[in-house]
Amino acid sequence: MGINLSQLAEKNQAKTETKPQKFVQATEKKTNFLAKINDLLLKFSRIPLSEKLFFIQYLGIMLKAGISLSIALKTLAKQTTNKKFARIITDISNNVERGVSFTESLKPHEETFGQLFISMVESGEISGKLEEVLAQLYIQFKKQHELISKVKGALTYPVVIIAAMIGIGTFMMIVVVPQITAMFKEFNAELPLATKVLIATSDALIKHGVLVLLGLILFIILFIKLLKTYRGKYYWQKLLLKLPIFSPIIKKINLARFARTISSLLKTDIMIIKSFQITANVLGNLHYRQALEEMAVKIKKGGKINEVVANYPELFPPVVTQIISVGEETGELDYILSELAQFYEGEVD
Repeated sequence: MGINLSQLAEKNQAKTETKPQKFVQATEKKTNFLAKINDLLLKFSRIPLSEKLFFIQYLGIMLKAGISLSIALKTLAKQTTNKKFARIITDISNNVERGVSFTESLKPHEETFGQLFISMVESGEISGKLEEVLAQLYIQFKKQHELISKVKGALTYPVVIIAAMIGIGTFMMIVVVPQITAMFKEFNAELPLATKVLIATSDALIKHGVLVLLGLILFIILFIKLLKTYRGKYYWQKLLLKLPIFSPIIKKINLARFARTISSLLKTDIMIIKSFQITANVLGNLHYRQALEEMAVKIKKGGKINEVVANYPELFPPVVTQIISVGEETGELDYILSELAQFYEGEVD
């Protein structure tokens, strides 16, 4: 049986053509998969506050220099090093270029910028003072950035102390207590109840160390899940507000943010009731948030600000009420609150 050379040539050609096609398809699938993974990672990644500071500062500078908003946004999208933020700025820029207002373009990205930022920009657009508002926003975010750095520094010491105490306690239980126990057994000494409990705990740690560790890990996981619920977070924050080490720091942080945010909003001509509502969402502590939401309702009904604030002495000390009273009487509440914010920001060390 003879070999058909033309058929053999066709088969070889078909194989040769199929291999590159398969390779291209495999490469495309791999590229699409990696793109999806990258998009997923970007979705859950955080945008650092430093990136937002850069954005606010240079947007204000470019607008002041006479550069149009859309061009300024395009430039900043290229300048930012954070890919997620670059995409968001590009989306805002495209909307602005299509004739959508800056405020409306920001609203789909409230999770990134926050209600405070969007409300102040809206006020700036309405009043025609967007450059001034951006300058005020830069101060607001810069102070917030500095406050976060101070909080981290302030909390480092108690955390290190607690960690050291746990470490020393564990070492004592595993190494020191067993040696003392052996000595007690040698002399057949009669031990008090507290010592017996200590020895029993030490024995349990040594014999069932793995189970204790697993139990601890399970407890931490359940505790974190509990903190993600409203009720769990509410009662945990309530406890922290009563603890001597953490309570003063938490109160100073929230008072500083309260005063700074209200001051910034009032300086951009946002009404006092709306200022309280926006500030309530800015504060992380649920007890301060609830208090501000209730205050906004009372002020809307005609209550004086200092009298309304005075109803929450456990969160707002008398000095804050007095300062607010002076600000109301003189008509310089924004300036007074700015000074108050500076005081509490300095106290967080």
